Amino acid sequence: MENKGFHRVAATLRRIDPAQDFDQAHFIVSHHKPTGMPVSHLFRPDLLRGTLLLWLTFFMSLLVIYLLSSWLPTFLKSTGVSLKTASLVTTMFQVGGTVGAIVLGWLMDRVAPHRVLATSYMLAGLFIAAIGSLSGNPVLAGLVVFCAGFCVSGSQVGANALSAGFYPTDCRATGVSWANGVGRMGSVLGSVGGGAMLTMNLPLSSVFMIVGLPAVIAGLTMLMFGLHRNRQQAVQPTAA
Repeated sequence: MENKGFHRVAATLRRIDPAQDFDQAHFIVSHHKPTGMPVSHLFRPDLLRGTLLLWLTFFMSLLVIYLLSSWLPTFLKSTGVSLKTASLVTTMFQVGGTVGAIVLGWLMDRVAPHRVLATSYMLAGLFIAAIGSLSGNPVLAGLVVFCAGFCVSGSQVGANALSAGFYPTDCRATGVSWANGVGRMGSVLGSVGGGAMLTMNLPLSSVFMIVGLPAVIAGLTMLMFGLHRNRQQAVQPTAA
């Protein structure tokens, strides 16, 4: 039975890296069931800073995504365009997010993932701010909305993958679930915040500059997360 299991593991690893010879390898499997509350493991000394940075990133990211998804048609319609045009421009946000998830995922496999996401979130802030200035031109507005969705929604998919890679096996599901749970708090705030800004009668350019700020914050926190991970990986070989 053990021999059969060995060959199954070797066959799976060979599919991942055909150049390696796994037939002579030795596999050691150890599993320690964590004790106590699962969420408490996210605050271990080696995970605490990364957990807080991920939570802040998810909070800001989903705040922007839900605010734009909920209120962008209303914001655009206030410029005098038809509801049909406003809806079509808003659709480009979802299209951009789908394309962004694919392209950014491809880039994350080839470049430092935190750099890809940090750059993408910061660009999202610029594109979101530009919506306010270009909202009177449906073509240009659709283009910047596409770019904003590409950057912020695509980055959110990448952040999910990055968080799964950050946490060890014994608390991976808990870590990813809590990050998304904190992010959902941001989504609620974003949905409410859009309505609040409408009641303030702010200029549209100011509204989108404000909406772009959380995306920039998400980019900065992702950059800090990457620096933290680099320091951790530099210390681990020395400690070993």
